[in-house]
Amino acid sequence: MEHEAPTRVFLGLTFNLSNILMITIASFLVFIIALVCTRRLEMKPTGLQNFFEWVMDFVRNIVNNNMDWKTGGRFHLLGITLIMYIFVCNMLGLPFSITVDHVLWWKSPTADPVITLTLAVMVVVLSHYYGIRIRGAKAYGKSFLQPMSFLFPLKIIEEFANTLTLGLRLYGNIYAGEILLSLLAGSLAASGVAGWISAIIPTLAWQGFSIFIGTIQAFIFTMLTMVYLAHKVSDDH
Repeated sequence: MEHEAPTRVFLGLTFNLSNILMITIASFLVFIIALVCTRRLEMKPTGLQNFFEWVMDFVRNIVNNNMDWKTGGRFHLLGITLIMYIFVCNMLGLPFSITVDHVLWWKSPTADPVITLTLAVMVVVLSHYYGIRIRGAKAYGKSFLQPMSFLFPLKIIEEFANTLTLGLRLYGNIYAGEILLSLLAGSLAASGVAGWISAIIPTLAWQGFSIFIGTIQAFIFTMLTMVYLAHKVSDDH
């Protein structure tokens, strides 16, 4: 089902108002979740604090699986932010979408390649920044000439490929899920009672599967972020 994007032009740049709205909502929700989970910290965690500490331990294990904690500990908060933010973004468009006059306003932000590729570019830029900061510009530059200098063009291509695959993998999975849910919802609305009954079961099944996919994609994006950072900041990669 085709929907237009609500766009506005400002200073020669075109802005997608739906993207701005949804990333603002996602950021607000992540902030509220973090605030509620940590506002009453106790030595013996219970309830939401227990959940948040589980998330912290989960991300800590991702970091430790890719680099030593002395080097990777500084990326712990980045990993927590990414996995929570991407998870929330992936979930926003699953319960429903809001379309006004064929203009789509409510959706998952990660169902737009602009958002996912922006996140991917941020991760790759950060990996280069910390690679230079931790290892030094000279040692970092030499890493592009190892093990053989003629592989330098391939390593440059690899950087672009990593950016594209990191962003498009997330976008493709979330966008495909929302498209199928839209088609199933359309069949529910257009069919009679018999069609409604026959379509509701696959709709609920796909809804549950989409939640699973959205969770996995948040994990994969965070894990690959730590892999890319480890390759840049660690001498043994």
